Amino acid sequence: MLHRFVFDRSGNFGIMTALLVVPLLGAAGTAIDFGRALSLRTELYAAADAAAVGSISQTSDAAKQAATMSGDGSLTLGTSEAQKIFFSQMSKNQAEVPVSVNISVQKQGSTLSSTVSFSATMSTTFMQVMGFHQLDVSGTATAQYETPSYMDFFMLLDNTPSMGVGATADDITAMKKATAQGHDGGKDKNCAFACHIVSEKGVEDKNSYYNVARNNGVTIRIDVVAAAVKALMAKAKDTQSMPSQFRVAAYTFGKTAQDAKAAKLFKVSGLDYDLGAVAVATNTINLMSIPYQNYYNDQQTSFDEALKGIEGEITGNIGKGTSNADRQKIVFFVADGVADSYKPSGCTSPKGANGGRCIEPIDTTYCKKLKDRGIKVAVLYTTYLPLPDNGFYKDWVKPFETKIAAKMEECATPGFYFAVSPTEGIEAAMKALFLKIVSAPRITS
Repeated sequence: MLHRFVFDRSGNFGIMTALLVVPLLGAAGTAIDFGRALSLRTELYAAADAAAVGSISQTSDAAKQAATMSGDGSLTLGTSEAQKIFFSQMSKNQAEVPVSVNISVQKQGSTLSSTVSFSATMSTTFMQVMGFHQLDVSGTATAQYETPSYMDFFMLLDNTPSMGVGATADDITAMKKATAQGHDGGKDKNCAFACHIVSEKGVEDKNSYYNVARNNGVTIRIDVVAAAVKALMAKAKDTQSMPSQFRVAAYTFGKTAQDAKAAKLFKVSGLDYDLGAVAVATNTINLMSIPYQNYYNDQQTSFDEALKGIEGEITGNIGKGTSNADRQKIVFFVADGVADSYKPSGCTSPKGANGGRCIEPIDTTYCKKLKDRGIKVAVLYTTYLPLPDNGFYKDWVKPFETKIAAKMEECATPGFYFAVSPTEGIEAAMKALFLKIVSAPRITS
């Protein structure tokens, strides 16, 4: 009897089922509870990612707050915005689950960073049978945003009489042909320069070579520079990430030779966010007028005075470009590199000064003073045109012609130099130099 009881298998299936039903139900319940926890975790991570990224996006409250800060610190507006974004991402099914969120949004230099950490406790349903009454879910999402460089450009444009030379070799040839007969009894025959004569009383000489150039369709260098600045405003407008990223001011060496003698820059446009308005103002960029030939011994091109003048226009904090309140300052200097000014001492020409008149490659002393203040100097060198038939050129410029480009590059902040030859486009060169500046790595430490 005992033997039959021990070896009888007829009721085993029922017993085994009874014994296994609890763990099977527990396993199934565990899968369901874990599935719910995984769904919650996925949703919370998605909410945290959205909050971390959204709170420091280009149009975020944090970015706007950072733009007003000159230093580093916490972005409280970003914290509030991140919290709103986080909870707006929660579905109705998960909204009843208690969630704790810890948010930090910071500005350090040009970098905005956000950290969104979350933790939640979800009550279990089936796992309670096994003694597990809750599941904890947690995670962290981070994001960083590099703010654009905020820059103030101070355009300093050489409009002195030497910029009245024909813009290209063809323009020079056309100008010489138009002046083949000279004027006033045959003076200044075959002249390549479009001198603009306006008397001290403001009366323009309609026969001056400036008007000869205009009447014969000759483009002179200052025309090309003016057109290039106008085109650059459109490029800058398209390039900026936000309307406040770039401000531009523009100056020439003076409207008249009398201005240049008094070291008085001509303000084409004051510092302005409205780049379209600056573009319109470029219509006032013209060749400097002189009251008569050889006025002030032709000493109108003083780079020293022009650079001192532009330095005086740059006021306030010299920033690193990390915010609207910490704007980087850049002098955008366009010139042919040959100074002709009254400088009785310190003239760097190999021939020295002639009765106080100094014709020299640019003296970089005042470039250095700008750079020492933290101001960047971008130089567009409009290559000085050699005029082999011109006695003045042969006597005074040719002896140092090979040094002009090197001195112009020395004036520039490293990497912010561009040279353009007469056969190349000044407009394209100006845009290329601008893009070099705005894409240069920003040093914030």
